[in-house]
Amino acid sequence: MGSRDPLCRVRSYCSLADQKVSGSLQEAREALGQRLRELRRAAGMSGRNLAELAGWHESKVSKLEHGTRPPTEMDIRAYCEILGASEQLPDLLATVRNLDSAYVEWRRVLSSGTKRGQHSLAKLAERTKLMRVYQPYVVPGLLQTADYAEAILRQAIDFYRIPDDLDNGVAERIERQQILYRGDRRFHILMGEQALSTGVANADVMTGQLDRLMAVIGLPRVTFGIVPATAYCPAPAMNFVMYDRSLVVVEGVTAELKITQPREIAQYGRAFDILASQSTTCDAARALIRNAISAQHASSTPENSP
Repeated sequence: MGSRDPLCRVRSYCSLADQKVSGSLQEAREALGQRLRELRRAAGMSGRNLAELAGWHESKVSKLEHGTRPPTEMDIRAYCEILGASEQLPDLLATVRNLDSAYVEWRRVLSSGTKRGQHSLAKLAERTKLMRVYQPYVVPGLLQTADYAEAILRQAIDFYRIPDDLDNGVAERIERQQILYRGDRRFHILMGEQALSTGVANADVMTGQLDRLMAVIGLPRVTFGIVPATAYCPAPAMNFVMYDRSLVVVEGVTAELKITQPREIAQYGRAFDILASQSTTCDAARALIRNAISAQHASSTPENSP
């Protein structure tokens, strides 16, 4: 693949995103394991005795309580029954189910193509009053032109080797953008300066996309900012979307992570605020976009062609 291929240019960034996704999931599993360990200790029972009564190998209790083995609903029921903690069962089962839905592999999301995922995002956005978006390397989906979206989704189809429903996926993505114009929702969208030049498509498509960003700056419900390449955030920032203060969706290479813990959501909120405080907006953002348009024009002139 050439140097303009975004899959190559953001390889290290994607690796970091996957580490963050899997790391947050592991933290949640460890927190659940700690709750199970506390229940067992409160009942005055050893791990060995619990394993014997449950008919498990002795090592299973340790794995469950240290988060190295995700518990099933049957495991949780066994804990509560043996330890006489039936009142804890509903909450523990809800936690397990949330863990199952929090980490969703792309092979599941995209199993029938790209349209399904776009439709799910649209439904989620419809229920949101304030959406905060941070995308460092490409233009966020809500602001993409049809040609730019086609290039993005084509690469996703090829990379994940999923059913080719490109036209439907693009149509769904463009339709989703209608939420920018209706209702009383508000949007704060941050995009990395790198996204102005990431080689998603040819110069004509990129120029059209950059023109679209110029128009976005004037939308009444949208606050749009470009985060300079020199900006710094104490937490390694990857692409994420915040839906009000109830959900954060983080994308990795292999899966997406849905974060619902208030403590973690607050941390993402702080990261977003730090990035927003360093972003350029209004006329300063327009100047960056104009420079990027000029660079695209220069790269497409015959004397600069290979």
